[in-house]
Amino acid sequence: MRQRLREAPSHWLEILGATVFWCLLWGGRFSPSDVLGGLLVAAVVVILFPLPRLSVELTLRPWSFLTFVARFLADMFVSSLQVSWYALRPSGTPGNSVIAVQLRSRSDLFLTATGMLCTLVPGSVVVEAQRSTGTLFLHVIGAYDTATVEAARQRVLRQEERVLRALARRDVLEGAHLP
Repeated sequence: MRQRLREAPSHWLEILGATVFWCLLWGGRFSPSDVLGGLLVAAVVVILFPLPRLSVELTLRPWSFLTFVARFLADMFVSSLQVSWYALRPSGTPGNSVIAVQLRSRSDLFLTATGMLCTLVPGSVVVEAQRSTGTLFLHVIGAYDTATVEAARQRVLRQEERVLRALARRDVLEGAHLP
């Protein structure tokens, strides 16, 4: 317990974030009593229920990150137009499939990030993620034959590659066989 008390100041960002969240929960007021109460509750939570240490798998590559963000926004825009077209077109419902995509990285962090990003792009949603095999199962609108299923699978793999190139350490990239 004493060690946790000594470590509390090093968790100032967690305490600050929890304090802001506390104030927002109490109606968005940032009165002195709300802030002090939030600081107290946050400090107690951080001391009694510490988060596990994360492995440091991240490194920021600014140019790759900007490329990743720009491409992600473009994918969202194009997919929004496609889903809108599927909703408004006079013909029947589009074909869809549940596809399995074996990711190259074995990192839980990048498996989760890739899954979240794929779900944020309209027209696809992760229905299952198998941590042990690094496989994402996605429901994809517009994937109805071998060619469109393979195209959807390649989009997911390119998304993972952009995430890895933007944020992964060199050893994670090498483990995913990306130079």
